[in-house]
Amino acid sequence: MDKFRAACHSNAMSKARPGPRNLITDVPGLTVGQAQDEAVRTGVTVILPDERAVCAVDVRGGGPGTRETDALDPENLVDAVDAVVLSGGSMYGLAAGDGVAAWLGARGRGYPAASRPGVPVAPIVPAAILFDMANGGDKAWGLEPPYRRLGIAAAEAAGLDFALGVAGAGYGAKAGQLKGGTGSASIVTHDGYTVGAIAGVNSFGSVVGGDGLTFWASPFEIDGEFGGRSPAGLAIPADDWGLAKMNPGVRENTTIACVATDAILTPVQARRVAIMAQAGLAQSIRPIHTPFDGDVVFALSTGRLPLGDAPDRQVARIGALAADCLARAVARGVYEARGWPGCDAPDWRSLAGT
Repeated sequence: MDKFRAACHSNAMSKARPGPRNLITDVPGLTVGQAQDEAVRTGVTVILPDERAVCAVDVRGGGPGTRETDALDPENLVDAVDAVVLSGGSMYGLAAGDGVAAWLGARGRGYPAASRPGVPVAPIVPAAILFDMANGGDKAWGLEPPYRRLGIAAAEAAGLDFALGVAGAGYGAKAGQLKGGTGSASIVTHDGYTVGAIAGVNSFGSVVGGDGLTFWASPFEIDGEFGGRSPAGLAIPADDWGLAKMNPGVRENTTIACVATDAILTPVQARRVAIMAQAGLAQSIRPIHTPFDGDVVFALSTGRLPLGDAPDRQVARIGALAADCLARAVARGVYEARGWPGCDAPDWRSLAGT
C-alpha cells in the first residue's frame, strides 16, 4: 500500500510543477513591482497586469483595511481592474493605491469613464493593507506618509522577477512571533494552466507547528522550497497556538494576498477562486481569520486559456491549486525573511540554524 501511494503521489507531482520562477509572474500577462522604505520599515507590492484583468476579492479577517473592493462585486459596473496593491502602513498604506492610480492614469490606462476629449480614464486599483506600525521604524512623517511615493516606485519597478522575504508589502511584517515577509509561488498543470499566488504575511497566528520550525504548509511543499522539513513536526495540542502573537490588538495583524491564473474567468468564477484560495491561509497559518486579522485575498484572471467543456470543474480545480499555491507562498515569505539588526522577531533561519 505504501508503495502504491508513493507511486500515485509521484505520478501526480509529475503532472503539475512550479513555473520557471516559482512566482506569481509565471502567470502570463502579469508583472510585479515592489518598493520599500528602510527607515520607516515598510513597503508596497503592486501586481500589474499587462491588460485590464477580471478581479474578485474575499475578505475574512475581523479588522480589514481595503480600497475599491465594493467595485469588484459581480453585479456592479466595473468588471476588470488595472492593478492590485498590497501595502504596509495600516490605513496610511491605502494611499499607495492613489499613487498607482495616478501612475496608470498618466499612461492612459484605466476604465474609460467617458469618451469626451479631456476626460481622464479611471484606473481601477483595489488595495489591501497590513499593520506594520509598531516595528520601530521612523513613522514621524507628518503630512507626508511615504505610501503614495512607494506605490509609484513599485509600479515603475514592475517586472517578472522580484525579491521575497523582507521586501515590498511584507518588509515590516511579523508572522506570529517570527519575522514575516512577502512570499510567492506558482504551479503549471499538465494541460497548460498556470496558477500563482503572492502574500504579505503579517499574521496573528503561527506559520509553524509544534516543533516551532516545521511550516504548517509543509505537506504542500515542492522541491524543498521552504526548508524541506518533514511534516512529523507539526503535531500540537488542542488550544495551543504555538508561536502565535500573544497580545494581539485590532489592526496589528493581517495576511493580504493575491492569487492569479491565465484561465478565462468571469467575475463570478473569479470570486469562487478567491473564496477557495482562502483555504491556503488555513493550510499555512494557525489560527486564521481571527477578530484581530484583516485577511484579504484577491483573485485575478489574465484571460488566456478557455475553461473547456467542464467549466465548473475547472474552476474548482483552479481554486484548489490557488489555495495550495497561497499556502506555499506564505511559508516562502517567512522562510526567506531576514530580520534587521535589533529586530524584535527572530527569523526562521536563525532558529533553524541555517
